[in-house]
Amino acid sequence: MSEKILAQSARAEQSRSALLPLLRRLHFYIGLFIGPFIFVAAFTGTLYVMTPQLENALYSHQLFTDSRGPERSLADQVRVAESFIGPQAKITALRPAPAAGETTRVMFTTPDGGSATTAVFVDPQTLEVRGMLNVYGTSGVLPLRTWLDYLHQNLLLGDVGRNYSELAASWLWVASLGGLLLWATSRAPGRIKKGRRSRGQSLLRSRYWHSTLGVALLLGLIFFSATGLTWSRWAGDNISSMRAHFGWLTPAVNTALTPNAEAADDSMPGMIMPADAHADQAMSGMNMPADEHAGHAMPADEHAEHIQSGIKKPDNPAASVSISPEQFDAVVHTARAAGISAGKIEIRPTTRADKAWTVSEIDRRWPTQVDSVSVDPRSYALLDKVEFAQFGLLAKLTRWGVDAHMGVLFGLPNQLILAAFALGLCVMIVMGYRLWWLRRPAAGQGPHPAETLIYHWRQLSLSGRFAVSVVTVALALSLPLMGISLVVMLVIDAIRWQRAVKVA
Repeated sequence: MSEKILAQSARAEQSRSALLPLLRRLHFYIGLFIGPFIFVAAFTGTLYVMTPQLENALYSHQLFTDSRGPERSLADQVRVAESFIGPQAKITALRPAPAAGETTRVMFTTPDGGSATTAVFVDPQTLEVRGMLNVYGTSGVLPLRTWLDYLHQNLLLGDVGRNYSELAASWLWVASLGGLLLWATSRAPGRIKKGRRSRGQSLLRSRYWHSTLGVALLLGLIFFSATGLTWSRWAGDNISSMRAHFGWLTPAVNTALTPNAEAADDSMPGMIMPADAHADQAMSGMNMPADEHAGHAMPADEHAEHIQSGIKKPDNPAASVSISPEQFDAVVHTARAAGISAGKIEIRPTTRADKAWTVSEIDRRWPTQVDSVSVDPRSYALLDKVEFAQFGLLAKLTRWGVDAHMGVLFGLPNQLILAAFALGLCVMIVMGYRLWWLRRPAAGQGPHPAETLIYHWRQLSLSGRFAVSVVTVALALSLPLMGISLVVMLVIDAIRWQRAVKVA
């Protein structure tokens, strides 16, 4: 009996000792094959997050004005903008000047504008048109940061390019947690000596900085991975489905003025899809007034910065109504009376007779102000109101996580912290490649058969192999690009295995 127990204990110990080499090999493959994608995502993200001030300076004429004094009515500002842009453009939103010295944005879609939204910038005191630019997303970024945003999202390659950032986000948390475990279980006692650098000392130094940075940046890396995945295409869809299944969706105001309009979307009354029914970004290029989403508005989807590209305006069977400039002042008056108090607001009108207008707070800085109301454009009666305080914990965390990821939640400190983490990640990847270079086999020496994922997996106990396989399949189904890339790694592994066996 004791021999049986000892044998079982020995097998368990052998399985545990085989798990670390398996993890080490996987960590190596992630660094070698996925590291470049993570590096590019981190570097381009740094460029995006550090340029709000540059963009404000570059487009200062459009964004700011020296005029002071009482503001003209929103109706007057809308008329000036409509006259400037021409009759073919359709007004989709209005953002009144949030503070003295800033301009009002009147946003339009044009027949030849594709999915872009064009903003006419109006001085609220003098009614001078200060310029016209394409704008993007809830944050209203202008052409410079729009280009940087697309560079970060998809390398300017469209939907195909989005796979690179999803691949990086899918593996980043695995590399981070796996690296932590490897560091905790195999810290080398060797010391880094000063003076002449030997190959061994260079290896120790590179390993020290790689692991030290990894541990120091761990929480930030997991944060980048988790929030990045919610933006992604394939994994993001799975996350959205999970949120819908568990009722973790973000509340949205009801915009249906008639029972028939509400019945058009009674599958999820009072809610909007979180981030991504989403194409990464589901609503930045949506050329539709916010209320055209069946019975419920989509004013504040967490990923409105990025989701709009590619969503087409659906056919609208409802009767159309004209938009009068005077309606903007009356709708805002109702919204303010209902408690919409933020300086930064967005009014979205409707051309459908069965839909309400929406007024949404869009101040993503702490403390978050994203309350929204819907208003009947005929009677100017309040129809519905959703407050951020009503959001569930998961919806709030998603809102804060996305805003922190974009560098807007805490302003400049948020930007600097993100840049420090992202650049630290870039340095860590470079040190990882240096480690690989220093550890490379000598010329003429092929890889040993044991240095493969397949070999180390086979060294696990039967239960260990089963557990690893189940976890792997579950992750591959949840994070499809992780699964596909892992298959590629295993194919490379199998080829190396066969060659190494022949050499051995």
